[in-house]
Amino acid sequence: MSAVRHIKLLPWLLFAGAASAVEPCRVEIVDKENGWPVPLVELKTTHEARYVSDNAGLIALEDSDLLDREVWFHVKGHGYEVAKDGFGFQGVRVTPKAGGKLRIEVERKNVAKRLGRLTGAGMFAESGKLGIKAPLPESGVFGCDSVLMAKHGSKLFWLWGDTTMPGYPLGVFDSTAALTDLQPLKKFEPPIAMPYTHFRDDKGKPRGVAKMPGDGPTWLGGMASVPDKEGKPQLVALYSKIKGHLDEYEVGLCRWDEKAQSFEKVQAIWKDGDGKKPLLLRGHPFAWSDPAGKKWLLFGDPFPEARCEATYESWSDPKTWEKIEEAAAPRSAEDGSEVKPHRGSVVWSPFRKRWVAIFTQQYGKPSTFGEIWYAEADSPMGPWGKAVKVLTHDNYTFYNPKIHAELTPEGAPFIVFEGTYTAEFADRPVPTARYNYNQILYRLDLDDPKLAGAK
Repeated sequence: MSAVRHIKLLPWLLFAGAASAVEPCRVEIVDKENGWPVPLVELKTTHEARYVSDNAGLIALEDSDLLDREVWFHVKGHGYEVAKDGFGFQGVRVTPKAGGKLRIEVERKNVAKRLGRLTGAGMFAESGKLGIKAPLPESGVFGCDSVLMAKHGSKLFWLWGDTTMPGYPLGVFDSTAALTDLQPLKKFEPPIAMPYTHFRDDKGKPRGVAKMPGDGPTWLGGMASVPDKEGKPQLVALYSKIKGHLDEYEVGLCRWDEKAQSFEKVQAIWKDGDGKKPLLLRGHPFAWSDPAGKKWLLFGDPFPEARCEATYESWSDPKTWEKIEEAAAPRSAEDGSEVKPHRGSVVWSPFRKRWVAIFTQQYGKPSTFGEIWYAEADSPMGPWGKAVKVLTHDNYTFYNPKIHAELTPEGAPFIVFEGTYTAEFADRPVPTARYNYNQILYRLDLDDPKLAGAK
């Protein structure tokens, strides 16, 4: 480079360096009712720039075109919103300043409270831009599908389906997994950070833990920890081999091998060409004792459809499995219409002294598979009382929700549940950066007056 050209470029280089050193404006998104930070709230400018709050409810505005001038932000938060103005726009007019601070209060329309994202990368990315250190290191996972979780021994065992990785569009398709302590969360308000210890390969990357023989992805379901005849807990699951997009061509049983640190095939139950599928132990299992005191595992998604005795020997012998007549779909507490469940889970609530369910509505509104409902029953077999919608999404999906009774203190007046937040099965939404195809945790206070219709 000639000296003359170098001199001509110098002012531009100095300007570029100065621009990059601008201290961002700190934007805090908070719940107007309780002051909690609110993750997953989008601010969009009139020229389509989008910013999304992280797990700490923060956004770092550092773009020079937005600083030191009045800016309008459309506000969108999947059940968190601001009032409409005279033209029907929902947003705020603010003046961001370098190094300044803005507080935007949103009103929670959901009954459930958003606690934050559990999986994926950059959970505290905006905080980092503001000089705030993330509470945990990056996991190396960008996205993951549909959680399973079971208490196994002295740990909680977490497992996810297809997993997106940083290095290539095709990630891990035979389930990733992690462990946590039995009480990994010390509080149940945002911000949260789940301290997973992932199972990793020899290069330190999260690895598949369910490499069942055969082509295509391996998906697991019905995961549970059951004692064998010697009293030793066995972690077990139903596996499915997949071809195409969603088609099963083999279903069977698998068991966690403590030495190999992976699931190993026990037996195939059904293969493509065998005809009608037999009774299968699907969904999120939970323990139940019948009136005679006999212990069972009930399997369903959400409501029980099958059961086996709560032993490894019964679980591994399909001849001992029993069909349960699935309960009728609940009806809305608001208008009495049928609320057809898609997927979900059931647990016993010591606080309510009843069985409670969380489930996605099939073909709901405004989102086809993003409306989440709550219902109660005296028996896990039903009948289920009136249902109350507790979570909504604007043209986005939130499927396979799972209640985590294991996480909350005994007798807690609330439950927590997570589900997969994804653009799949919605009407061509703009995928939410970092959040898309990841797990989000919610808290539902069981003494909330808005649940009165379900009691």
